[in-house]
Amino acid sequence: MKGQRTARLAGEFQKEIYRVISTEIRGRYPELSAIISVTAADVAPDLKSARIYVSIYDPDEQKRDKSFEIIKENSGLIRHELSKVMHIRTVPELRFVLDGSMEYGAKIDKILAELSGKNE
Repeated sequence: MKGQRTARLAGEFQKEIYRVISTEIRGRYPELSAIISVTAADVAPDLKSARIYVSIYDPDEQKRDKSFEIIKENSGLIRHELSKVMHIRTVPELRFVLDGSMEYGAKIDKILAELSGKNE
């Protein structure tokens, strides 16, 4: 069962990881996709690991996959930057998961726009 502390830490991890990706990593890798969002963070109750859900919207699938690989490769840098900001004894091991919700939403919007165009 998750407590308030892990829920609060998950929210803080989500904000700080987004900040690191949008500043530190984007500065080193300008080829990152334009729209990257940290949609959720799931922190284990023992604070040993955290699953970070990242959504990347890019029409080019290869560029999206490359951006996700860059984020995964820089998980150590992200963890190090978190250790500077977060005031906890140990920063959890970060595991990144690609969240396809933005692509799914765009697909649904496109379908709805096509349907509304046919009804008129």
